[in-house]
Amino acid sequence: MTIETKTFNAGPDEITALFAGKIDLAYIGPSPAVNGYVKSKGDDVRIIAGAVSGGAELIVREGAGIASPADFANKKVASPQLGSTQDVALRTWLKANGLAAKEQGGNVTVIPTQNADTLTAMQKGDIDAAWVPEPWGTRLINEAGGKLFLDERTLWPDGQFPTTVVIARTDFLKKHGDVVLNFLRGHVETTQWIGANPEEAKKLVNDGLQQLTGKALSQKTIDGAWQRISVTNDPLAAAVKTSANNAAELGFLSEKPNLDKLFALDLVNQALAEKNLPPVKAE
Repeated sequence: MTIETKTFNAGPDEITALFAGKIDLAYIGPSPAVNGYVKSKGDDVRIIAGAVSGGAELIVREGAGIASPADFANKKVASPQLGSTQDVALRTWLKANGLAAKEQGGNVTVIPTQNADTLTAMQKGDIDAAWVPEPWGTRLINEAGGKLFLDERTLWPDGQFPTTVVIARTDFLKKHGDVVLNFLRGHVETTQWIGANPEEAKKLVNDGLQQLTGKALSQKTIDGAWQRISVTNDPLAAAVKTSANNAAELGFLSEKPNLDKLFALDLVNQALAEKNLPPVKAE
């Protein structure tokens, strides 16, 4: 098959494209994947594999006067997009520390901002902090003088939480399971190769970024970002469900969702079995 690729700033826009039939498979954060599943009443979205664990941080601007969670009161904090995985994580953390965004009755200004604009905003002093995925966390540190306030891994059991999962449009999955299986075979092979060849993988990733954006990352940035992520075939279903419950408590979902049909892992487990690798679970 001929593969056409599309690039999005954050997951909610991907879900909109998936609903419109403009994409069939996607790498996406778990929160918008869940939101799409719920919005379609469980019909249109399936998580078919994991991709990345870790790699999201809360970075504070030097000079913002933030040394403790309480210091976030009356501050401006960026997240990639309303309802995105990092946005839910930020708002959940604020709530756990007795704070809230202004629209949820608190005094923290949460500003949904495209990642590239977040870098510029912190450089200018227009924001005080940002909860962002890699490589933007490392870029805020290296290029905007930001300080690591919180690595999200510290909030999860065994330091594992999904930053990226693989989803399929349900109708495409049903009609073209053979294509999805071949895609997942390639996904599994790539995941294993990245784990075994990190230095070469970093070079290929940077070459890809150069082609997509016209600018590669500095070696310092890609080395720093790489330390905070791990590639995986496991969607870390338990963490996805925890994040979904968090989104419901924040009001992004009307109720805690039933995710019984969200995970469709038979094909990735077939691809894993062919490589004598252990299966992943939907629980």
